[in-house]
Amino acid sequence: MNMLVDGEWRTDAYETTNDEGEFERQTTSFREWVEADPDSEFPAESGRYHLYVSYACPWAHRTLITRALKGLDDHISVSVVDPHRKNDGWEFSPETSGCTPDHISGTDYLREVYTNADSEFTGRVTVPVLWDKEQETIVNNESKEIMRMFDIAFDDVADRDVTLYPEEYRDEIDETLEAIYEPINNGVYRAGFAETQTAYEGAVEELFDALDHWENVLAEQRYLCGPVLTEADVGMFTTLVRFDAVYATHFKCNVRRIVDYPNLWNYLKELMQLPDVAETVRMDHIKEHYYRSHTDINPTGIVPVGPELDFEEKHDRDRLVGGPPEEIRR
Repeated sequence: MNMLVDGEWRTDAYETTNDEGEFERQTTSFREWVEADPDSEFPAESGRYHLYVSYACPWAHRTLITRALKGLDDHISVSVVDPHRKNDGWEFSPETSGCTPDHISGTDYLREVYTNADSEFTGRVTVPVLWDKEQETIVNNESKEIMRMFDIAFDDVADRDVTLYPEEYRDEIDETLEAIYEPINNGVYRAGFAETQTAYEGAVEELFDALDHWENVLAEQRYLCGPVLTEADVGMFTTLVRFDAVYATHFKCNVRRIVDYPNLWNYLKELMQLPDVAETVRMDHIKEHYYRSHTDINPTGIVPVGPELDFEEKHDRDRLVGGPPEEIRR
C-alpha cells in the first residue's frame, strides 16, 4: 500500500494485513475539531472550510451526505478526486466526469494537500479531508468526527434545521455506529482484502450475522435507532448502497445481496430517496474505483456493467412510526 513517509511518497511502505492474513485499517492522523465557539482554534464559519472527497469512498460519502442533509453546500466547499486511484494515490483530474481540480491549492495529488499541512507527514493519504482555508492546514481526516462537526458545530451556519445527533438518542447512536462499524462497514473490507481462507470466512460470517440482525431490527422500527433519522443511518447507508454493485462480487460478500433482504432493501431505498442524497451517489465512480484500483483482486481492471438497481422504486417504510425531519421530507 502506497503512503507518505517523512513527507516522501513511497510505494513499498505499508502492509494492510496482519500475520493471520486479516485486514487492518490504519488509524487516522488529523484529529482537531471545529467548534461552534467563535473563540475556538477552529470556529464554525461559513466559507472557511473545504472538504476533499472521493465519491467512491464510503467514508468520504458519509460527510457529503451529512453536508447535504444539513444544508451546508453553500458554506463548505468541495473538491473531488479521480475515482481510479493509481500508484500516485488520489489524483485531481478535472477532465473526468464528476471530478474537480484542487480548488484550494491547485495540487495534482491529494498527498500534496497532506504535505502542505505537514511537510514531514507519515501515513496513508485518505479521504475525507477537512481543510481550514484560514490556517491553511488539515483540521481532521476522520469521517465520523467530520460528520459530527457538520451536524453540531455548524448548526447555526446550516440552511436546514436538521439534527442527525439528537440529544435523547446520543448514547444509542454512538452504540449503533460502533456496532455496525467492525462487522459491516469494515467487515466488507476485511472479507475483500483477506489473505487467508480462515480470515475471509470469519469476516463474511460476522458480516452476514450483522446484516441478518439489522434486517430483523428494521422489521419493527423505521431506522437503526428507532423512529428518527440519525448519523447511524448515514453510516449504514454508504455501505449498503455499494453492496450489491461492488462488495457482493468484488469482495466476495455473496451469501446474500441487499435486494434479498426485504427490510434492508426498502430502508436503503427510503434513504436514497431523501432530498439531495441521490446527488451524492456516483455509482460510476464507485465501480470505477473498486474494480480498477484493486488490481491485486481484479487484475484485468474490467468494470462490470450491472447490476441494475432501481433505487427510485417505491419503498414500504411509511408503514412504520417516524420518518425524516420535516425539512427534508419530499
